[in-house]
Amino acid sequence: MDTLISLHNRLFSMVERFGDGLLPLLSRLVFAGVLFHYFWASGLTKLGDGFFGFLSPSVGAYAQIFPKAMEAVTYDTSQLSWFHWLVVVAGTWAEFILPVLIVIGLFTRLAALGMIGFVVVQSLTDLYGHGGIEHEGTLGAWFDRAADSLILDQRAFWVFVLLTLVIKGAGVLSVDRILSARMGGQPVTA
Repeated sequence: MDTLISLHNRLFSMVERFGDGLLPLLSRLVFAGVLFHYFWASGLTKLGDGFFGFLSPSVGAYAQIFPKAMEAVTYDTSQLSWFHWLVVVAGTWAEFILPVLIVIGLFTRLAALGMIGFVVVQSLTDLYGHGGIEHEGTLGAWFDRAADSLILDQRAFWVFVLLTLVIKGAGVLSVDRILSARMGGQPVTA
């Protein structure tokens, strides 16, 4: 029995050491395969017209982020404050910049933390701003047999992937790792 336990411990200690570098890389791969295009496409819907569209968000951008405020001003963005503009521009930029940082593995911990905040705000907006809380099944519930609710089930997996990156960093194939090596082994904490 001692031999079996010893074999088990040796085998899984190797798996654990290998997994320390592989798990974050796989988390970034899952993010790239499942969420990158989702956020990129969402960001594209928020851009205004022309070259400086990233500074002049579309009416749809305001409607997505501030649905009740837009309804109150009959979709006239000129009646909204500079605060609304700032939030919409920051949210739009975040949908482009943070996913790219995660995929290439640059400042991965900070980017993943920012994406977690983004997902929380997005979820609250979906529930309260767009009335999702009023629709059966949108919020969902944990520990039920349905695994397809949009908020509690689906976004829990999104946050889990991102939390893995916050805790473990970018992994072996990343710009963070290259920068760490160039800094004489000092880990890049972002």
